[in-house]
Amino acid sequence: MTRSLSFVHSRLRVSDLLEQHFDTAFAVPDGIARLRELILTLAMQGKLVEQDPNDPPASELLKEIEKEKASHEGTKTRRKEKLPPVKPEEVPYELPKGWEWVRLGDIVLSITGGGTPSKNNPAFWGGDIPWASVKDLNVETYLDSTIDSITEKAIASSSTNLIPKGRIIICTRMGLGKIAINRVAVAINQDLKALRISSHVDQMFFFKKYKNYKITGSGMTVHGIRQDELLNFLFPLPPLPEQHRIVARIDQLMARCDELEKLRKEREVKRLAVHAAAIKQLLDPSLCAFAPSREENSSTLRAFVPSCEPFAFLDQHFGELYTVKKNVAELRKAILQLAVMGRLVPQDPNDPPASELLKAIEKEKASREGTKTRRGKEKKLPPIKPEEVPYQLPQGWEWVRFAEIAFQITDGAHHTPTYIEDGIPFLSVKDMSSGLLDFSDTRFISPEQHQELIKRCYPQKGDLLLTKVGTTGIPVLVDVDFEFSIFVSVALIKFPQQLVSGKFLSLLVKAPLVKKQSEDGTEGVGNKNLVLRKIANFILPLPPLPEQHRIVARIDQLMALCDTLDQQIDAATGKQTELLNAVMAAV
Repeated sequence: MTRSLSFVHSRLRVSDLLEQHFDTAFAVPDGIARLRELILTLAMQGKLVEQDPNDPPASELLKEIEKEKASHEGTKTRRKEKLPPVKPEEVPYELPKGWEWVRLGDIVLSITGGGTPSKNNPAFWGGDIPWASVKDLNVETYLDSTIDSITEKAIASSSTNLIPKGRIIICTRMGLGKIAINRVAVAINQDLKALRISSHVDQMFFFKKYKNYKITGSGMTVHGIRQDELLNFLFPLPPLPEQHRIVARIDQLMARCDELEKLRKEREVKRLAVHAAAIKQLLDPSLCAFAPSREENSSTLRAFVPSCEPFAFLDQHFGELYTVKKNVAELRKAILQLAVMGRLVPQDPNDPPASELLKAIEKEKASREGTKTRRGKEKKLPPIKPEEVPYQLPQGWEWVRFAEIAFQITDGAHHTPTYIEDGIPFLSVKDMSSGLLDFSDTRFISPEQHQELIKRCYPQKGDLLLTKVGTTGIPVLVDVDFEFSIFVSVALIKFPQQLVSGKFLSLLVKAPLVKKQSEDGTEGVGNKNLVLRKIANFILPLPPLPEQHRIVARIDQLMALCDTLDQQIDAATGKQTELLNAVMAAV
C-alpha cells in the first residue's frame, strides 16, 4: 500500500511540475525537444498517469499474449530458443505495481525482413507495389507512400516481402531508431524489419516506447543491430487500459509542445522580420535622414541622433529585439554598412578631403621603384561609372577601386611546396578562416623556399590578407612581425599604411557593400575562386584619413556593445537551462 501511494504522489508531483514549467522549457533553445523526451521517459516509468487498481495486471496480460503467440500460425523469429528471463540487475528503474518488465521478443508475434530486387532488371521496378527503404521512414508516424515502387514479379523473384498494412516498420541498419506504421501494404528492403506485435499491446504505446529507446548499433562502417539483440530489448509493460491512458496523455502533452513550437517559431520569425525591416530603413538615406551625434565616448546606440524613425523604433524595442543572436549579427552588419556610408561619425570640414589623399597615394606609389602586381604591369583601371555607385557619399569622400589605393594585389605560391617538420610557417585559407591569423596548426617550409616565394609575395606586418579560394572574402590584417609565407588560396594586399588605416580597410572589406562584391566576384562551382582581377576592381568608399580613425574608434565601441549583447544572451540562456535542468532533475 505504501509503495502504491508513493507512485500516486510521484505522479501528481510530476504532473504539477510539467504544467508549471512549460514556460521554462519554452525559454530554453532546446527546451521543447527536451520536454518531449522527458514526457516519453516519464510515461515509460509509470509517472505520467495515475494507476487504477481495477486494471488487470500486466502479469495477466502476459498470459494472454502467450496464448496468442501459441495460436499464431507461422510465427517465426530468427532465434528458436526461449528468451532469457529479465534479471534484477538489468532493470534500469522500479515500475509501478501492476507493471512488468519483459523483453521485446515477449510481445512481438513475428518479424519479417526484406530485400532489394535487382536494379538491372527493369521488369522489377515501376510497378504498383510501394517499396520502402530507410529514406521513406523520414515521417512523423505513418508511412503512406514511398519513393520507389516494384512489380509483383519482383516480389515473386526476390528476397523482399509484401508487408500488410498496420505493421510497425523499423530500421535495423543505416538509420537506427527510425520507426513508422504502414497504412498501406508495402515491400521493404534489407535495412528494415516489419514487426507484428500482440493485440494485447497498444500499438501506439509500443511506437512511442520504441522512439524513446536510445538505440546504438555495432559495426565498423555501417552500424546495425542484430535481430536477436533487438528481441532482447527490455520493455516496460503496463496493464492495457493504462497503456491507452498513457497514449492519450502523451498525445495531449505533445500537442501542447506543438503549440509552443509554433508560437516560438511565429515569434522568432516576427522578431527577425521586424528587425530586418527597421534595419533596411535605417540604411536607406531616403527613408532615414539622420546625422551621427558628436558624443564621441558614447558606447550605446544613442551614438545616433534619435530623430530617425527606424532608430527610434530600435531604441524603443531594444530589450526585446536583441535577445536573439541573429538580430545582433544583423546589427553588426548594419554598423559596418553605416560606417562605409559615412553615417557613423560626424564629418569634420577641417579634414583634408579624400581627393588629396588619393594624390598622396599616387605620389607614394610612383616613388616605390619596382612595385609590381601579380602580372607585372597592370592595365589601366576602368573609371567608375555612375551606375556602379550604390549611394551618394558625404562631402570629402571619394569612390575608388581597390587597386587605386594598393601598391600590390597578388596571391601566394601557385605550387605546393615541400613541407618540413619545422621551419617558416606556410599559411592557407584554413589558417585564417576565423578572421584571425592562426599558427597553431600550420605547415612549415624551409627558409630557402620562403626566400624564393617572397620575391613575388612577401606578407609583412600591417598588410591585408584576403581569402580567395574556398571560403572567400575573409580579410585578416597581419598583426605579427615574424616571417611567414602564404598559399595561392590567399591574396596579399599591400597599401600605404601611413595614408590608409589598415583597421578601416579591414572593416571596409567586412562590410556588406564589399562582401557582396566579393561574393559576386567568386567564380567556380566546386573549389570557388575569387580572382585577383575582381579584387583589384572592387569599388570602395574612401573617407579622409582622420575620419577613418574616428570610424574605427566608433566601430570598436559599438562592436563592444554587440559583444555585451551576445554575452547577455548566453548568460540568460545559461540561467534558463539551469532552471530547466533543475526541473527535470526534480521529476
